[in-house]
Amino acid sequence: MKFSNTLIYWYLQNNRELPWRKTKNPYFIWLSEIMLQQTRVAQGLSYYLKFTSSFPTVFDLANADESTVLKMWQGLGYYSRARNLHYSAKVIANELNGEFPSTYKEIIKLRGIGDYTASAIASICFNEPAAVVDGNVYRVLSRYYGINTPINSTKGIKEFKILAQSLIDTKQPGTFNQAIMDFGALHCKPQNPLCDSCPLADSCVAFEKKLTKELPIKEKKIKIKKRFFNFMVIKTQDNKTIIEERKSKGIWQGLYQFPLIESNKNLNKEDLIATDDFKNLFPDETTISLFNQKEIVHKLSHQHLYTQFWIVETYKHKNATTLWQNIQDFPVPILIANFLEAFDIKK
Repeated sequence: MKFSNTLIYWYLQNNRELPWRKTKNPYFIWLSEIMLQQTRVAQGLSYYLKFTSSFPTVFDLANADESTVLKMWQGLGYYSRARNLHYSAKVIANELNGEFPSTYKEIIKLRGIGDYTASAIASICFNEPAAVVDGNVYRVLSRYYGINTPINSTKGIKEFKILAQSLIDTKQPGTFNQAIMDFGALHCKPQNPLCDSCPLADSCVAFEKKLTKELPIKEKKIKIKKRFFNFMVIKTQDNKTIIEERKSKGIWQGLYQFPLIESNKNLNKEDLIATDDFKNLFPDETTISLFNQKEIVHKLSHQHLYTQFWIVETYKHKNATTLWQNIQDFPVPILIANFLEAFDIKK
């Protein structure tokens, strides 16, 4: 009890003023939790405010076009979160009459919701004692108890969940969950934790044994895959271009991009023009130039994209139907959004 009481007391003195902390509405809590996966609070806050303004109810989100949702999500990354959010909003609105499920077991059935998010919603909104375990919680528990089981191993995931569940304050589970998450984010930080002013320091194993830099332990990461992208930024004489939706599953599904030629290495102009993909895409005469003189490396969790943007000017192209001035209407990956901004400035 000392652990949970100390954390809750700390939280009541130090908690962050955040808009989703002022509500028990599961729709708003769900939005915030999905947005804050893989995203810092400082970045996610503006998106949360934008979403809740544009989609004040689950029905508003359910009735929106997926393209609109993806456009509003642009810049947050991990776009499957937005697609799953939209899909589950339609389930709640159309199959559950707008009533959000009220138990962990029902909440976790929604697409895009895992153990952490289901636990957060169930505890905060419905007072169910379901412990959350995220990166912050792993860090606090592994340091405090001196646990060296890798947090991304099957054994570690189970071990930490059982431990967190045993510690939760059953009378105020939502407050406890928010307390341990905030404590990890603000006090027991990954780098430079505030050990000298820590209310748990007198019983923290990592502090006693000087292991704060070593804990938590992660198994070695998956090997990063390198991919080489060549985007063909087409401009016709009547100021039209080609922008196409990525249909296949994988990165950026449902987002739009310029025609892409993927290669097994960085290509120079002569190599690119010699490829069959280029010849098939541009059977007519073109003028081509490389836009980015410095290599762009876009880093995703499991792959690095070595990217070149090629400006291709041609008299006309049968597939060029989008006016250049309308290109901002399409949801695009942040990689392409950054290019469009730079291109606009350079014009």
